[in-house]
Amino acid sequence: MKVPYKRLIKAGGLPVILILVLLLSACGGGSLLPPAVGDVEQSGGADLYQQTCTACHGPDGKGRPNLGKDLTTSQFVQSQSDQVLLAFIKQGRMPNDPENTSGVPMPPKGGNPALTDEQILEIIAFIRTLD
Repeated sequence: MKVPYKRLIKAGGLPVILILVLLLSACGGGSLLPPAVGDVEQSGGADLYQQTCTACHGPDGKGRPNLGKDLTTSQFVQSQSDQVLLAFIKQGRMPNDPENTSGVPMPPKGGNPALTDEQILEIIAFIRTLD
């Protein structure tokens, strides 16, 4: 869709355009440039983690009592490859699994069936930044 900017400016719409640009830049952290690729992945992973994982693992990954394990000190998380963690998160872990030490279920995809493999990998990348 073409926007007739020249007609809008001639009709006195320049202040409206400037206000819209300022509002949009305020929403995006003040930059009109797209974020760097690494920033997109990291912020995407952080946002997805906050939406999907914090109920059990807490906003800082330290875990919640009687719910989710501390991801920042987990030997399991530290010792597994991203692909193994991806498979684990996609499958989840039920309370009757002999390797479940909390007795609390971890639903497949953290209870968010809409997560794609790429999004789960972004979450894993974010978890690896926590300490």
